Amino acid sequence: MPQKTNGYKDAYSRIWWDKPSPTITTKFYQYCSGRHGYPEQDRALSLREGALLQTFPEDYMFFGNMASIARQIGNAVPPLMNKEIVKNCILTFL
Repeated sequence: MPQKTNGYKDAYSRIWWDKPSPTITTKFYQYCSGRHGYPEQDRALSLREGALLQTFPEDYMFFGNMASIARQIGNAVPPLMNKEIVKNCILTFL
């Protein structure tokens, strides 16, 4: 017989202003798809808010429909992380 659970502890929760964000997934813009609720409002994060959490510049342009843009953001290596990886690779080969 399956073991009884108390439900999913990370569904429908909010991010915190003063704690690290959870991983940004491809469906972060849907409130029912994880822990991506806005800290003070009853809504999910916007596409732009997700992009900013991923460290995309404010003026970065995404193309496609909402789901396509969310997938681009959720599947991306955060730009600032990528910058550090490249910098370390270059230093390794010098």
